[in-house]
Amino acid sequence: MLHTKPPSLLSLKAASIKTSNSKTSKRPKRFNARLFPYVSTVFVIAFSAQAIADQSAWTLMWSDEFEYQGLPDKAKWGYEEGFVRNQELQYYTRARKKNVRVENGTLIIEAHKESLTNKDYLKSAPLDDWQKSRKTSNYTSAAITTQGRASWTYGRVEVKAKLPKGRGIWPAIWMLGLNMNEVGWPQCGEIDIMENVGFDPNVIHTTVHTSKFNHTLGTQLGEQSTVIDPHNTYHLYGIEWFPERIDFFVDNNKVFTFSNDGSGEQAWPFFAPQYLLLNVAIGGGWGGQQGVDPLIFPQKMTIDYVRVYQQTSQ
Repeated sequence: MLHTKPPSLLSLKAASIKTSNSKTSKRPKRFNARLFPYVSTVFVIAFSAQAIADQSAWTLMWSDEFEYQGLPDKAKWGYEEGFVRNQELQYYTRARKKNVRVENGTLIIEAHKESLTNKDYLKSAPLDDWQKSRKTSNYTSAAITTQGRASWTYGRVEVKAKLPKGRGIWPAIWMLGLNMNEVGWPQCGEIDIMENVGFDPNVIHTTVHTSKFNHTLGTQLGEQSTVIDPHNTYHLYGIEWFPERIDFFVDNNKVFTFSNDGSGEQAWPFFAPQYLLLNVAIGGGWGGQQGVDPLIFPQKMTIDYVRVYQQTSQ
């Protein structure tokens, strides 16, 4: 399964993607639970997506091919735990194979409808302190992260995945600035390589968040792509990150570019390391806009591999 270069375009289904014309979306993001209307877009023909140009310029620096069994490699992955963000309904568990495991050469992140005790519960917590006032969860899932283990500045990041399906599901492949705990969000910068919400099942969202460009200002920048059967078929989601821009790809077809406008770190905080997160959320400000179907569970995101490349000349 291991390759030293990204796979050839000939092996990928370029015609499975349609991209939208809009570059601005106004949906809610993970660090704010407020609801914002999403701007609808008109799709263009599949072949308008631009293909990646020179794959020979990249050298593999870090990967997990998931050629083992059990929990994710603890040298590469850590966990988020509890009720974390966006008033989502799932309780993220730590090192629990029911929610995250490696089997048959793939990583599985699996969401379940079940009750679990909230370790952070406080009887005295006010109701608006949702992370502590919930005594138990109605759903469980997992979020794994390379924070404290691996982070990168520039390069190519790609994840080959099949997505969960159903109303209320919200899987994501994304990155956050390593300085998140010091400067906060969105100052740290966020790169959403792939997001999908169950009520809009075939649409893949790629977005960025910075102090200048985010939903609270109505300036969030991103793109939508229609993908054929992202739930039963593997697709490749990735970025190529340079000092002057970030290119976003689905199945090696360029679907969005975010450019450094030269105005400073309010617009471009992406000169510093970012770490990777993989998760399956349930409900929340965006994923739960049309409710959660309790009959769909369990649901899982299956990941074939995660790879990080750097330019050969670096």
